Amino acid sequence: MSDDVLYGYLVGEDPATGNKVIDEIIDTLTKPVNGHKPGETIEAASSGELDLFLEADTEDNLQRTFYERGWTDGLPIIIPTEERVNAMLAGTSASPDEVVGEYYRFDIKGMVKFTVRNVAIIAVMAGARPEHFPVILAVAATRQQAIMPSTTNFSPMLLVNGPIRNEININCGIGAFSPVTLANSVIGRAWTLMSTCWGYMKPRKNLWSSLGSNLTYNNMCAGENEERSVWEPFHVQHGFKAEESVVSIFRGWIISNSAGAAANRPIGEEVALQMVAIPASYTQGTVIMDPLVAKTLKETDGFATKQDFSKWLSDNIKIPAGQYWGYDHVDWMITPLANEGKEPFASWKKLSEDTLINPYCDPDKINIVVIGGETSPLWYASDFGYSGSQSIDRWRSLDSLGECADGSCGVPDEMIEYDE
Repeated sequence: MSDDVLYGYLVGEDPATGNKVIDEIIDTLTKPVNGHKPGETIEAASSGELDLFLEADTEDNLQRTFYERGWTDGLPIIIPTEERVNAMLAGTSASPDEVVGEYYRFDIKGMVKFTVRNVAIIAVMAGARPEHFPVILAVAATRQQAIMPSTTNFSPMLLVNGPIRNEININCGIGAFSPVTLANSVIGRAWTLMSTCWGYMKPRKNLWSSLGSNLTYNNMCAGENEERSVWEPFHVQHGFKAEESVVSIFRGWIISNSAGAAANRPIGEEVALQMVAIPASYTQGTVIMDPLVAKTLKETDGFATKQDFSKWLSDNIKIPAGQYWGYDHVDWMITPLANEGKEPFASWKKLSEDTLINPYCDPDKINIVVIGGETSPLWYASDFGYSGSQSIDRWRSLDSLGECADGSCGVPDEMIEYDE
């Protein structure tokens, strides 16, 4: 689409109102919304705006209230009573009033600030227990939303590393991405509820994804299978100590499941074939593989480290430049960077359509994560990029830190039961 056509849309009339489109854009971006001035920071209750406490009512009526106000993910939640929230707060030594972070809300064009207590409310709603709370706080501290106000099917992944995986029984093995494990399910769900309650993720408000993504029910929350991996853990690759507990975030559009093991060609070639079909918009990708795959890559194919395999993929995945620029979202996201002279995109833009390029040209942006139960040598290939990590230990309770000092951690004997 040419610049002239795009400019015509801006200065032309909105067919629904008859007003100039540019005037409507300026008016929408500058006027107060719902009583809030652009750039204003508001405090987060479970709604982001309303009183912290609701009037007492029946369980059914409260469930209906939470759903109708958009405070759920469409499923029933645990009603966050004061008693339950206080029990959740026992899972951290942080002050309930400590500010954890803030989200930008597009509908009010301002920030929503949330505290440890606000996060505890969300954790209860998700069905979490106090031992899960430090992980949920670390996720909140990334200040990244699970659901983005994009029209595409943009999706995230949560990865947990370190001792806390075993302490709270995060699934790193069989069915790690399946809906079978409490910790994986509630931690990932809590992140979505943060976006729903504080980010006001309602259709045609801040939720614009045409198809949506069911990955955001628990955001692919899992732990890396460090014990069965032949390579160093992901968090160690990024500067953390092996004994630290860390949560990391990944984001992308496309994830492709291997239908079977690589029986007729080397695993590396099979993975590369899948990644060729994925538009590497920002030259990034993530391969999530079963420990059996990692073992074969190291012991049979000679990849001593994750970095070695990333480098091989970077060097050997090639596509024609025309194919790369032909992807729609590559065109509208990366072409402006190429026009600004940003490399390697500027050089790629000058090539003939049939010239081969390495779309994953930076091996440091090809992430390798080892997850799975060793029942089959399978993997996922994706365009997910690494968005950052947060310490979980920062949010632990002092009691749990003391218990873990000798390395003998475990799930607390007494669980908080929500049944009355």
